Amino acid sequence: MIPFSRGVCGAAARTRSPQLVPDVDAFADHIACSSTTRSELVLPVVNGEGRLLGVLDLDSDTAAAFSEDDVARLTAILAETFYDAV
Repeated sequence: MIPFSRGVCGAAARTRSPQLVPDVDAFADHIACSSTTRSELVLPVVNGEGRLLGVLDLDSDTAAAFSEDDVARLTAILAETFYDAV
């Protein structure tokens, strides 16, 4: 498990805000799960009470693979899916 104080996943969990990283080499505390990863999008997964359930971690071997549109659409899907989760 990655601690809240480390990496892109930890930042998303700690801040409860999406982390859109177009270049993982530019993210000072990036924790590489794969040497081929070039960009990352991590979204916090919270329930309707604001309780953190986990994070959705998406990695790509392409730089700048994710957009603000991806953030908005995936955030909406997560909110709809997990809003009533306990």
